[in-house]
Amino acid sequence: MTERGLSSAAGQPEGAAVIGSGPNGLAAAVTLARAGVPVTVFETRGTPGGGTRTEDRVMPGVLHDTCSAVHPMALASDFFQRFELTQRMEFAVPEASYGHPLDPADGRGGIAYRSLDRTAEELGRDGAAFRRLLRPLVRNIDAVQSFAMGGALLSMPQPFVPAIPGMIALGLRVAEQGTPAWNLRFSEAAAPALLTGVLAHGIGRLPSLATGGVGMVLAAHGHARGWPVPIGGSRSIADALIADLEAHGGRVVTGQRIGSLRELREHGSYGTVLADTSARGLARIAGDALPAGYRRTLERQKFGPGACKVDFVLDGPVPWADARMSETPTVHLGGTRAEIAAAERDVLRGRHPESPFVLLVQPDRFDPTRNPADRHAIWSYTHVPNGSTLDVSERVIAQIERFAPGFRDRIIATEVITADDYSRYNENSVGGDFSAGAVTMRQLLSRPTADLAPWRTPTPGLYLTSGAVAPGPGVHGLGGYYAARDALHRVYGLAEPDLGVRSSRESGR
Repeated sequence: MTERGLSSAAGQPEGAAVIGSGPNGLAAAVTLARAGVPVTVFETRGTPGGGTRTEDRVMPGVLHDTCSAVHPMALASDFFQRFELTQRMEFAVPEASYGHPLDPADGRGGIAYRSLDRTAEELGRDGAAFRRLLRPLVRNIDAVQSFAMGGALLSMPQPFVPAIPGMIALGLRVAEQGTPAWNLRFSEAAAPALLTGVLAHGIGRLPSLATGGVGMVLAAHGHARGWPVPIGGSRSIADALIADLEAHGGRVVTGQRIGSLRELREHGSYGTVLADTSARGLARIAGDALPAGYRRTLERQKFGPGACKVDFVLDGPVPWADARMSETPTVHLGGTRAEIAAAERDVLRGRHPESPFVLLVQPDRFDPTRNPADRHAIWSYTHVPNGSTLDVSERVIAQIERFAPGFRDRIIATEVITADDYSRYNENSVGGDFSAGAVTMRQLLSRPTADLAPWRTPTPGLYLTSGAVAPGPGVHGLGGYYAARDALHRVYGLAEPDLGVRSSRESGR
């Protein structure tokens, strides 16, 4: 028996509206359109893509990713695997997933190669301990990523019994690297620093169980499948999704902000609405269409630190003191584990650290299509207090210069997007929090509610599909995919469609 959708009177509900064209919104739209549901995606900005936009914002002809740049979750995601994304666009998957330089006084930094053994060999006395930490996760990567990205923290991989070793290994390692025990196995600086740069992707207290969970999954994926760079920029992911959506009758309307369900009705009659918005955004758009208690739950969702993004165009490659850092697109900067933890602690206390953690991406060596040969696009961001209006570019430049002397002299153009700018550029990034809600254990267990189907609201036919729901932030499309599958079953009474390239070609005949 199917539920009645938002706009249906009797019989079959109307088509579907998706609010927001980020990867989750587009994943939902593709899944519905493949099943035969008429779909319209509404996007506030003039171009679609959400966190997967690529633009020549800093200098004409030089492409920078506006939000995300490197996409390990695009290879890990069950949705993108079913969609066969790698057959629709090209990724470069470097041998080195990420790097972490250190000051000479702290020893040689580290490189996380796709080969765990090679990584360990270059980490000195801690190499064997690093290998023992990550090998069980790498060997059981399918179970690890299925458990971490299954749609709710309590979901279990299938088949369950073979997945048990990987799940236990992940739990034990999160309990270690997410607690004050995180240094017990290490005696030098490089291995713990290398891990800390990945843990800091969780944007929270170091150590904590939440950042430990995020970091261990990302680190394992760096050795199991790599951290891929999309050729042509992150917009290539959005382009692949939109091409498939349009091939199956869906459409994207840009430059159209939907402020309420009432406004949405002016554009058509929709039996299902899937909101690729923040939790607060859905509460505002839906208003009284949601029960008051659930609406208050959405409004109470907490947001974490923001990001200040600093993009550069250089007249040459980054002059790394440790030349190995040129082998990888992603470099984590901030020094030792203790230094990075202190910087992140400052941010959580509402301060701007003088020596911040900086995440830098140098994609053009792996994707030469992005810019002319004499121009080099460098993407970077650092964490700042939520809502910050401060331009911290000088602190970011100083941190890069610390490990790449002469970097400043190669800068020919710069653009700064403060956390406050981010919140106005993308309403989902409240205060510059691009995770659409703080990544804490509480908000991982209840994102936004403690429910095995957190994307489903109490209002039939109304869904939340963004990073504000499990499995959380990242370019994986899973929030939208899970919501669309639920809508197909509960609202439309339709089976989940085949998402692969071959079925797309056959349906287009």
